[in-house]
Amino acid sequence: MTATIGERLAEARVNVARAAKVSGRDPGQVQLVAVSKTHPPEALQEAMEAGQFLFGESRVQEARAKIPLLPARGRWHFIGHLQKNKIRAALPLFEQFHSVDSWETAEQFDRIAQEESQRPNVLLEVNVAGEASKYGFSPEGLVARIEKLMALHRLEIAGLMTIAPFHPEAEHSRPYFAQLRELRDRLEREAGIGLPQLSMGMSGDYLVAIEEGATAVRVGSAIFGTRKGKQWTPPAGLD
Repeated sequence: MTATIGERLAEARVNVARAAKVSGRDPGQVQLVAVSKTHPPEALQEAMEAGQFLFGESRVQEARAKIPLLPARGRWHFIGHLQKNKIRAALPLFEQFHSVDSWETAEQFDRIAQEESQRPNVLLEVNVAGEASKYGFSPEGLVARIEKLMALHRLEIAGLMTIAPFHPEAEHSRPYFAQLRELRDRLEREAGIGLPQLSMGMSGDYLVAIEEGATAVRVGSAIFGTRKGKQWTPPAGLD
C-alpha cells in the first residue's frame, strides 16, 4: 500500500530529529522545506493538514498561481535558479530565496528591492563541486566578493546554500556539505559577519546534510512521491 503524504511527512520529521540528535543539535534548529514544485494544490493541502506549512517552489509563475489557492498559513521559499527578469514578480511571494547565485543577480536583486521597498532574505548559492551544469559562486569567488555582497543595502544575507552532485549513495554528498560549512565558518571568521543558515540536502541525502550542519533541508519526492505523467500547470487566467 502506498504511503500517504501525511505518513511520509511523519517519517521525514522522525528522520530529521534523529539526524539532529546524532550531531548533538536541537531538531528545532532544522527547517524541513517541502519541495512542492510541479505538485498540485491538493497535495499541498494534504501536507498542510498533516502540519507542514513551509514549501519550496522553483517557478515564479507556478507559485503565483498556486499560492492563492491555498490557506494563508502557508510559507514559501524560492529554491530554484531565479531569472533576473522574474525578480520583481517573485519578491512579494517568498519569505526567503535560497539561490542568489552570482554577483550580477545579487546586484539586480538589491536594485529592484530598493525600488519595491522590500528587504528580501536570501541565501548565497555556492557551487562547491564546481559542476559546469550548476549555478552558484565558486568558493574562492565568494570569498573575494563577500564584502561587496554584504554591503548591498537591501539584501538580508542569512547564509549559504549548495546542491551536492547527484550520487545514489548519500555518503558521497558528505564532503560537499562539510566544505560548505567550513566555507561559512571561514567567511564568518575572516569577514566578521554572521551567516547562520546552511541550506543543503535533498530527499536522497538530507540526513547526511543535517549531520554536517544543515539548518534547512529541501525534501520533495520523499514527501510527495515521484510525479508521474503530466505535471501540474496553472489554470488558464491564473498565470
